[in-house]
Amino acid sequence: MPKIDVLLEGYGLGTNVGTIGFCSVILIEGEKRLLFDSAHVGRRTFLQAALAERGLAPTDIDAQVLSHAHWDHVQNCDLFDHAPLLVHHSERKYASKPHRNDWATPKWTGAVIEMMDLQEVGEGEQVMPGVRVLELPGHSPGSIGLEVETDDGVCLIVGDAIHNARVAAAGRSPLVFWNEKQANDSIRRCVESGNLIYPGHDRPFTLENGIAKYRGDFAVTVTGVAPGVEGATFVAQPPLAEPWIMPGIEEQRIE
Repeated sequence: MPKIDVLLEGYGLGTNVGTIGFCSVILIEGEKRLLFDSAHVGRRTFLQAALAERGLAPTDIDAQVLSHAHWDHVQNCDLFDHAPLLVHHSERKYASKPHRNDWATPKWTGAVIEMMDLQEVGEGEQVMPGVRVLELPGHSPGSIGLEVETDDGVCLIVGDAIHNARVAAAGRSPLVFWNEKQANDSIRRCVESGNLIYPGHDRPFTLENGIAKYRGDFAVTVTGVAPGVEGATFVAQPPLAEPWIMPGIEEQRIE
């Protein structure tokens, strides 16, 4: 059975002066070694260190799976340029000409992923024995996840189709760059499966009566600021904001 190993934890940290964007980076080992997402360049050395701790180099990765082409998930893909990058057709097409209001997909995104050995994948496709593709559109046009059969049961690795456990419990996506209904349907699909979920920006969890049951402990050290520093404010659990729906979303089409 394939094994899932979280190389870099995802975090929902935020600020009032910009987006941090620490996504999960996950290793799936079975018949092949798959890397699910690669994070942004601010995490590059940490990703390399996480691999080294496991006795691995970037060249030991057989294939990458790109959940979607947003900046915080794709920027380290070139570390693994020897390996194919698995991406949904709609995501590839969109990244070549993103909407002008899509701040998560800069215009250079398409150029970056087209440098790679791209392989287009879709719903139900077997990446390796025990690992299949899930189409989870809405947050972006071609968001995908993986359904993984493990010794502990079926797990879903979903990227930003579900950012975190609070999103899963609320049943609505906080950021929609493509289609709100599709985004919320994708959340529902994952939650209703009852499986362990590996989200884009949180620890793995299951939902039991709307309450998150986490696997793993929260651990992060923040430097350069602390309680008592003049001007620093800490909000542990801000209320859920209304979803942000990209202006002009109705203008988009994928051929």
